Amino acid sequence: MQTRKKYIFLTFLASWLLLFFFGGDQLRRFAFFSGRKAEARRNWPRWTDRTLLRSFADPEELQRDGDPALLSPRERRAAWLSVYKTSRCRMETCFDFSRCERHGFKVFTYPQERGQPVSETYSKILSSIERSRYHTPNPEEACLFILSIDTLDRDHLSAQYVRNVDEKIRGFPLWNGGRNHLIFNLYSGTWPGYTGELGFDIGQAILAKASFDTQSFRPGFDVSIPLFSKDHPQRGGDRGWLYQDSVPPKKKYLLVFKGKRYLTGIGSGTRNALHHIHNGKDIISLTTCKHGKDWEKHKDTRCDKDNVDYERFDYQELLHNSTFCIVPRGRRLGSFRFLEALQAACIPVLLSDGWELPFSEAIDWGKAAVVGSERLLLQIPSAVRCIHPERVLAFQQQTQFLWDAYFSSVDKIVHTTLEIIKDRLSPPRSRSRLLWNALPGGLLVLPDFSTHLGDFPFYYLQHGYSPSKKFTALIRVVSQAGSLSQPILRLIQAVSGSQYCAQIVVLWSCEKPPPPSGKWPQSAVPLTIIQGRRKLSDRFFPFEAIQTDAVLSLDEDTSLSTSEVDFAFSVWRSFPERIVGFPTQSHFWDPEQGRWGYTSKWTNELSIVLTAAAFYHRYYHSLFTEYLPAGLRELVDGLAACEDILMNVLVAAVTKLPPIKVTQRKQHKEGVAQPAECGDGAAGTPRPGQRSPPAPHSAPAKAKGTAGSRPFSRRQDCLNQLADWFGYMPLLSSQLRLDPVLYKDQVSVLRKKYPSLEKP
Repeated sequence: MQTRKKYIFLTFLASWLLLFFFGGDQLRRFAFFSGRKAEARRNWPRWTDRTLLRSFADPEELQRDGDPALLSPRERRAAWLSVYKTSRCRMETCFDFSRCERHGFKVFTYPQERGQPVSETYSKILSSIERSRYHTPNPEEACLFILSIDTLDRDHLSAQYVRNVDEKIRGFPLWNGGRNHLIFNLYSGTWPGYTGELGFDIGQAILAKASFDTQSFRPGFDVSIPLFSKDHPQRGGDRGWLYQDSVPPKKKYLLVFKGKRYLTGIGSGTRNALHHIHNGKDIISLTTCKHGKDWEKHKDTRCDKDNVDYERFDYQELLHNSTFCIVPRGRRLGSFRFLEALQAACIPVLLSDGWELPFSEAIDWGKAAVVGSERLLLQIPSAVRCIHPERVLAFQQQTQFLWDAYFSSVDKIVHTTLEIIKDRLSPPRSRSRLLWNALPGGLLVLPDFSTHLGDFPFYYLQHGYSPSKKFTALIRVVSQAGSLSQPILRLIQAVSGSQYCAQIVVLWSCEKPPPPSGKWPQSAVPLTIIQGRRKLSDRFFPFEAIQTDAVLSLDEDTSLSTSEVDFAFSVWRSFPERIVGFPTQSHFWDPEQGRWGYTSKWTNELSIVLTAAAFYHRYYHSLFTEYLPAGLRELVDGLAACEDILMNVLVAAVTKLPPIKVTQRKQHKEGVAQPAECGDGAAGTPRPGQRSPPAPHSAPAKAKGTAGSRPFSRRQDCLNQLADWFGYMPLLSSQLRLDPVLYKDQVSVLRKKYPSLEKP
């Protein structure tokens, strides 16, 4: 027993001796550091002590990102809290929903104060709101308020920095601590920290901000927007570089970057390391130190060579000839090159840790961008090489869709912001992420119409839905119905004879009451009379009586046979997103006049199907009435024969597709819009039986040839005003006409489904 205790004691003693000889030196060193900790506390660990970690780099290079002038995470958090004093804001706690119940989602912009400077970009934002369907001039009707004070640039070193914002907004009687207010911001903070500081307390206001940090972003309340330049177009915007449903050619470069290299300060770490992935072949990474006032003071040994290589390549050429584009953070998290890459169909490779991506609440960026990590920069080349070509193509096509749907103009950026906020007011009636991330996009899908995909004309093919097998005929009448010989009665008989007709709705656009039911012809389908308001835009109102997907729009003097109606409807069921009809017109650019022209000459080109005899989906009634601002509908009501042009422009803007012409047995003659009393025809409509003279047959290139008559002049004015409002010409030309199988073939009539279409 004594021997056993002796061995245990010797073993314990030997262990202490080994610990002292082999570990004592390190223990004394750590104890020394612990004593020094109270004397000099470090803001951030800098692992440059050679005794602790062998250094493989110059200590000065490692310390560069840890510039003592930069803020520590704790200090940055304190700066954020100074701005977001109501950091726990949610829609349920900081937004008054009751303001939106009576008048819906209306937005009020504060009136401009005399002498208050406003930047060009902020003027575009205010203009986008004021010319939209959301705007109201009455603050009592408003659900959301927009300040007239320019809050875009909150860098106090900037010339556009507005001072004393706190004092000014506290004097607004509508401010109410920021409740139900929306504040736009593109630049926050200043050198060297570039924090999210705005220089004033936003209170309970919603912040729509570029370069949003995920730590300061309040999910479900704030909105992250993209950083865009002052030259970003107000409306319309340039289209993407990849055509819809097209396969791009194989590009020369796999991965590219060309931009500034920050030598010191925040954001310099990532950009200083980009040269490591450059191989000069399919990966091009070019940086320059030559920017800023004192760049030569901080230049390193690489600067001169980098500056020479930088000038050898054109930025736009690299952008459009590469599959992937690196989008690193700048001084702030966002950068202009993000939108530039989207437009060029160059898949963004994001290297900006902590960036809340634009409209991430609605947009699935995993389908259009590669989100990388700044710490794993060297793995980016191998990661993008592993992406399958089919997925690369899907990425590229999605970049084009997102660019065109949400980012190509200031209007779309602002309207997307407002629609995201509007969706929060009624979650059961909000758009799903599928609607936001599929054609035609969330802005063109109205949740008030429906939330079921099968009710829209865009998703039949992708999801296996099909439109209803019946249609509703909508006949606009502007004159009294009399004997059975009148065109309207013959039209009712022909349409009601169709096996696909569910009902006939007559829009009575006359002050005098319609004839009694006994004077209307007997038909096999229900006939409903609706009293209109004598406005041309009434024919596209979403009447509750229309329950079928398909609408056959007709004028009272249209002449169609039952076979023509049946065939046109069968064509429309194959193309439910387009306008399908009989009489067509076309537009053209007149270089002599410098404006758009309009012609009815019978050529191989067509871009407009007149709604005097056309099928389309009933959803376009809701878009026409609820999506378009009131100003456009007033334009239609003021210019005769303009409503069908606007409907064609709207459908083309939504679908990016031209209309379809079908075979017609009889030649359509366009009515002349003449002011008349109600008894002889409603204002802006032809008298009963009155027709226009034949369209001039001069070449379309001559604007005078098609504008020789007053109606054509009005149509050209309408066309140009619509192009100005949309910011571009949405109409697309086509040479397609669809005929029945065996149409005019020398075969037996018994083999033809629509033989009557061939009769003169």
